[in-house]
Parts: sequence; structure tokens; C-alpha cells
Amino acid sequence: MGRYDELMDAFAACREAAETRRLTLGEAFASLKESGFVFVCVLQALPFLQPVALGPVSTALGLSLAILGWQMARGRPSPWLPAKVAGWAPGPAAWRRLFGVATKVLGFCRRFTRRRRTEWVTGEKGRRAGGLMIAVAGLLISVPLAGMPFSNSLPALAVVFVALGELEEDGLMLLAAMGALALTVLYFAALAVLLFWAGGAALDRLRF
Repeated sequence: MGRYDELMDAFAACREAAETRRLTLGEAFASLKESGFVFVCVLQALPFLQPVALGPVSTALGLSLAILGWQMARGRPSPWLPAKVAGWAPGPAAWRRLFGVATKVLGFCRRFTRRRRTEWVTGEKGRRAGGLMIAVAGLLISVPLAGMPFSNSLPALAVVFVALGELEEDGLMLLAAMGALALTVLYFAALAVLLFWAGGAALDRLRF
């Protein structure tokens, strides 16, 4: 059984548990073990898979993703959550929505993956590389660029690519994630140059 199938089985067990008793976030993530990082990161990346930046929400969720990526790179077995967050217990309907959305997104995306270059995503080095990429993507998402199209969606794609690489043991997904991060940096650099040029042109007009 692959990691994707293991995660789907864990989803089903958590969903069933939530229907019969109070299931906290901490319990759910502990049961998902290392795949808990994939689940949390994909859920937090979902709002950014559209062209419009989300302002303050981007900063908050981006920093959260950066922290999760750092934990993953440091080798934590499951995501660490503050006590109040870990103790929160969504209702059965909320759990159904969370697991349902994550299952649909991962199920669609895995059509484009297969097991290859497993040495890039397995073991301590592979996990560290994936975690660092998620951390960098989170920091890029957190940059306050409200109104700039695709400023959040490109690094969010990098998060999803890393998650798929982890689940499917597809090393090429790490290359795709690196590509998305590189495009984000180039996009931000182009915006900075454009703003610098526009600011200089405005100052020249004011002088005359």
C-alpha cells in the first residue's frame, strides 16, 4: 500500500471517528503521522490556487506554512500546533468538508504523478528538501502584495507539488516545485523593477 492509500485510509478513519465522538485537530494530525504535514499544507494552500491575492490572509497563512515547512525539514513526526488550536474540535460536517476537499484535490493532481526518482523524496534528505521548499513558498505567500495577480498561486502550486511528491514518491514533483518557486521569484523581481521604474518616472514628472 502506497502513502496515498495510507493517507486515504487515515482520512476515512478520522471521518468515521468524528461522526461518533469529539475529534480534535491534534488527535487527527497525530493519527495521520507524517502525512499530517501533507494534509495541513494542502488545506492551507487551497485558498491561494486562484489568481487573486488575499491580503492579510495571505500573510497569516503564508507564515503558518513557513512554520510547518520548517518543522517538516527538522524531522518532526507530525505537525506541532499550539495547545488551543490542537484542542479545537470541528463538528462532523466541518470534518467531512475538510477531508472531502483534500481528497478531491489530491485525487485530481495525482493523475499526473507516478513513482520515479524516489531517492529525491525519501529519507531524511528528501524530507528536508521538501520541508524547506514549503517554508520558502510560505514566506513568498506572506509577502503583502494585495491586488497582484498570481503572487500567491505560484508558491501555492509549489506546496501542492511537494505534497504530491511526498505521497507518490515522485521526485520530479520537487523539480516542478522548484520551477514554481523560481517563477515566483522572477515575478516578484519584475514587479520590483516595474515599481522602481514607475516611481522614478513619477519623480521626474514632479521635478518638471
